Amino acid sequence: MLRLTLQGMRARWVTFTGSFVALALGVGLIAATGLALAATFQAPHRGPERFAAAPVVVRATDTLRVSTPIGDRTQRLADPRAVPAEVAAELARLGRTVEDRTFQVSYASVGGGGDRTNGEGAAAAGHPWSVAAATPYRLTDGRAPRTPGEVVVAVATRERDRSGGGVAVGDRVRVVTPAGAGSRTVVGTVAATAFETAVFFTDAEAAQLSPRIDALVVHADATAVRKAVRGTGSGIDVLTGDERRRADPDPDRDSEALVSVNALLGTAAGITCFVSVFVVASTFAFAVAQRRREFGLLRTAGATARQIRRTVFAEAVLVAVPASAAGCLLGAVGAPPLAAWMVDSGVAPSWFAIGDQTWPLHTAFWTGLCVAMAGVLTSSWRAGRIKPTEALREAALDNGTMPPSRWLLGALLLLAGLGLLVWSLATDPGEALQRKTYITRPMLLIVGFALYAPVLVPPLVRLVTWLPARLPGATGLLARENAATGVRRTAAVAAPVLITVALAASLLGTTATINEAKATEAATQTTADYVVAASGDKGALPAPFVTRAQSIPGAAVSASRSTAVTVLEEGVALVRSEARAVDPAALAVVSRLPVASGRVADLDDGGIVVNEEWLNRTVGQRVRVWLGDGREVTLRIVAVLRTGTGANGVYVTPRNAPGAPVDRVDVAVRDGADATAVDEALREAGAATRTTVLTKDEWLAGSHPRSSESTRLGLLLILGIALLYTGIALANTLVMATSDRAGDLAVLRLTGATKPQVLRLVAAEALVVVAVGSLLGAAVAGLNLLGLRGALALLSVRSPLVVPWGGLGAMVAASAVLAVVAAVVPALTALRTRPVEHAGTRE
Repeated sequence: MLRLTLQGMRARWVTFTGSFVALALGVGLIAATGLALAATFQAPHRGPERFAAAPVVVRATDTLRVSTPIGDRTQRLADPRAVPAEVAAELARLGRTVEDRTFQVSYASVGGGGDRTNGEGAAAAGHPWSVAAATPYRLTDGRAPRTPGEVVVAVATRERDRSGGGVAVGDRVRVVTPAGAGSRTVVGTVAATAFETAVFFTDAEAAQLSPRIDALVVHADATAVRKAVRGTGSGIDVLTGDERRRADPDPDRDSEALVSVNALLGTAAGITCFVSVFVVASTFAFAVAQRRREFGLLRTAGATARQIRRTVFAEAVLVAVPASAAGCLLGAVGAPPLAAWMVDSGVAPSWFAIGDQTWPLHTAFWTGLCVAMAGVLTSSWRAGRIKPTEALREAALDNGTMPPSRWLLGALLLLAGLGLLVWSLATDPGEALQRKTYITRPMLLIVGFALYAPVLVPPLVRLVTWLPARLPGATGLLARENAATGVRRTAAVAAPVLITVALAASLLGTTATINEAKATEAATQTTADYVVAASGDKGALPAPFVTRAQSIPGAAVSASRSTAVTVLEEGVALVRSEARAVDPAALAVVSRLPVASGRVADLDDGGIVVNEEWLNRTVGQRVRVWLGDGREVTLRIVAVLRTGTGANGVYVTPRNAPGAPVDRVDVAVRDGADATAVDEALREAGAATRTTVLTKDEWLAGSHPRSSESTRLGLLLILGIALLYTGIALANTLVMATSDRAGDLAVLRLTGATKPQVLRLVAAEALVVVAVGSLLGAAVAGLNLLGLRGALALLSVRSPLVVPWGGLGAMVAASAVLAVVAAVVPALTALRTRPVEHAGTRE
């Protein structure tokens, strides 16, 4: 039986080569994305960076810790407190102390070649010079600042050359600080670091610009320091050794960077695995289905059903084992370039690299082997059940019937996909906007529609060929009949197109629609004429700008702060919600919030505005919350906002966000005021403090609906991997299908058809199959997008669906060109042989 298996594989090398290629590439994709995903599970260990030379660092705690029945729960504080002055005085008795202050600044060179902002406008961190001794910063040129108006700046090595446009000793720079903008002289430079861009001032000027003490460097015994701090009861951390890293700027940046990379690669791995499994199973099933006549002849010659199934499984193993091994090799070779591309594109941090994990290779190998076996299981069982007397009749034509198991499985998957949609709309419409939801649902629908292909293909073929079949000539009619009767061939070739269109339309359409919905929501809720926002997540607007804006005649100004509140839900879950600290009267003039109940105007120092996502959301109910600085308070719910797209957060008063700086100013021109005068005054205030003033439309265009660059590149990575594989699978399956039809093509030639006519027929059949796959994919995407539209309507967001017609058209066109080429080339090869030599061969 083994010899018979090997002879069959040698005779049908095109079919088995196609199966090998599909499986090897599928396993390679799974292995590559798996290796990249495994590299995101652990961030590199780093010691203290900024305070590496400090013996003891004292600072206020930045972590909220709450005891629950199942243990302590923690959350990062949005606005940690300062070190109290009395604590600093107490510690000064133990030994020498250095007060550290950190505040946002930016600077630009003045004169010479014009203004050049540091880091292309990126914010820098201001510090007093005396703390530099406890940090890695050492003078590379010049001297320390001695008088107000002198600064030391961090300069990258490549910037030290004046020809490169860098800042050097003696330059005059325009520096924007919390107190406003002014010119200062660079008297020294230090080497730049990866964790921040630093600007050092004299200690006196730094204390004037930022009076709060953010940290203390203490030159004393750590035990004595802890004892002294313990007596103050002020929530102070004493950090030594590796714990000093907690005082670094954004100490969790490595692990936080990996969170987004992990989510991206997890999504990519899930889609890649799904696409690979789908295509490989379809390819192997089609390869078995192609051989029904051969199996029928074997049954007629006396082979038993068990022998047929054993032969099929032996062939699958002989193909799957080396193909899976080759795929693992491809994945191991392809993973490092994938990681390098992610680093170069900014999707992953600069230190991201593939590790030495091997479990993704084992997973990919056994996944490929199991999928190959599963792909031939049903087909081999059906082939083994063919009776000898029915063998030739069974092989002559696809009857389009499906076994009950396929009906049942397809129905379950379709009902699961649609059921999840209905369930999310009925219980939590906001879930439809989450990535895991709008990625998972199309997968269920894709497999469901693919299982029903034998039933759906014939009517769809007749639909897309209705006009071509009525045109003069036999090409349209023959293309329709060949595609409609060769159901298995048509379904196998249409499967990659189905995945391509369904995934591309669902992912691109969903993200574009959600972005448009967010932009529409922001435009509806913002009634201000101007929006001025600080750059960065922890940015702040200069106080002089805020003061000048608030004094402009005819302008209604709302200055707000970013903060956060934390609530303990059900006694065990510590949930943090982003919040804004606002003046309710000023907010009412520049916004139109989607209030579900209550009144935002009732907000006061004892109140809070929540949204419908909160567990406690009854107006008048009192809730226990922890503010951004860790203080525990009980506030009264005065209003509840609709959930919307998820951007409707929580509102408190500025008194409940004492450590948060103003980071956004909304300005509306009052009725009857001179709009031109307000515009000029506002822009003068912005120019004086180097603050960018945007109109509402400019602000919307800059922040909505564009996705971030990392999100766009991540989506490109996900779709690129999936669509490249499906494109190869489409060409591979067509080569298998067309090469197997040498007998059909020979009969056409013997009946009088010319070579160009045969090639046109093959091309027409390929286009029909692409059209069928596109329609099935469009149906899946349509259901997904309609579900999203329903969710937005239930969330009270009035926004149109955004369908990426251009991108979809390009993908369908590319699929059509690829299909025609992959069908015509093997047909042209087959036509080189005399028709009479192929006339008696199988289909």
